[in-house]
Amino acid sequence: MSIRFVAAIVIDSIGTGVFIPVSMLYFLATTSLTLVQVGAALTTAGLLALPAGPLVGGLVDRYGAKPVLQAANLAQAVGFAGYLVVDQTWQIALCAWLNSAGRAVFFGCYGVTVTALAAPGQRERWFGLLGSVRNLGYALGGLLSAVAVGFGTRGVYAAIVVVNALSYATAFVLMRAVPNVRPEAGRHTAGGWRRVLRDRRFRPLVAHQLCFAISLFALNIAIPVYAVDVLGLPGWTAGAVFTLNTLMVGFGQGVVIRWLRGRIRSRVLVAGHACFAAGYLLFLAADRMTALTLAVVVVLLGAGSYTFGEILGGPITSTVAAESAPDALRGRYLSLNQLAVTVAGAVAPAALSGLLSAGAAAIWLTLAGVSALGATLAITIGRVVPAAQGRIGGV
Repeated sequence: MSIRFVAAIVIDSIGTGVFIPVSMLYFLATTSLTLVQVGAALTTAGLLALPAGPLVGGLVDRYGAKPVLQAANLAQAVGFAGYLVVDQTWQIALCAWLNSAGRAVFFGCYGVTVTALAAPGQRERWFGLLGSVRNLGYALGGLLSAVAVGFGTRGVYAAIVVVNALSYATAFVLMRAVPNVRPEAGRHTAGGWRRVLRDRRFRPLVAHQLCFAISLFALNIAIPVYAVDVLGLPGWTAGAVFTLNTLMVGFGQGVVIRWLRGRIRSRVLVAGHACFAAGYLLFLAADRMTALTLAVVVVLLGAGSYTFGEILGGPITSTVAAESAPDALRGRYLSLNQLAVTVAGAVAPAALSGLLSAGAAAIWLTLAGVSALGATLAITIGRVVPAAQGRIGGV
């Protein structure tokens, strides 16, 4: 694995972690726009960026992932630099579209690059390690943003944006030294998107990715609001949940992957969904607790079980998707798989907020049902997808 590629991932994640927590605050502090106008601009940008991932799949298959990744880095560098001068809704939407599309393209290329650089049998390890690195980078970036927001000046907000733009420019430079692995000449047209969309074995894998992604978005959208606003727990509980998740993923991912070596991938995916479901049921149980301290303990236990599900499923899901795609069409296959994550991100805020407003049972039993569906799909792909039948570490 290229050290420069890992360094680019670290820098990218720190920059992203710095800006995401203060994105709304930045525009409210530096423009005269209202919260509704800023939200509408960012939502529009996100929706317009949805096609970017699938569209870029063909470019990855034709030219390799490296130049496309670099284009995504440049787009995001320009997008964040543009934030320094925006003062109208359409300008925010345009710059945010560059960033959202660049992000979608990045993740569409990410799996292709890791698969090309990591040897067979080592891919779970590298997907896990890079996931840990990204998680810790987001955490460090979030800590830096919290310190910066404490000052709350326009200059500090501008500095955050500059740091993020520079992080993408630096990632672009680092990626120049990463080898570009391309399919053999002439093979990129072998079936194209028609072959991808007709691949019946890959469809349940994409559906499984959608279920897994919906659970991942629960951490940012549902769990903190439920703990603080619904259960009435102290505000620090939400921070404790994020900290627990970050530390477990950041420091435990590699240990768990080594411990799982030799296990059948599809069975590990089933176990991951079982951990998600156990976490959701613990969150539901917390609603029945009369003692505040006990409710906090149950929520943290639920967060621990939930995070273990993320640790178990994350690297395996990425590896199975990558190894299920033929080399010449891997860009298209993984961009379709990434589209499931993008769709989950688009629908999760409204869906989870609506379920949360309907009550504790509505949201946590529904999410437990999503996990049960995910486990069923994991069993299905374990029967029909050869990569899911394999063992972790290739043993």
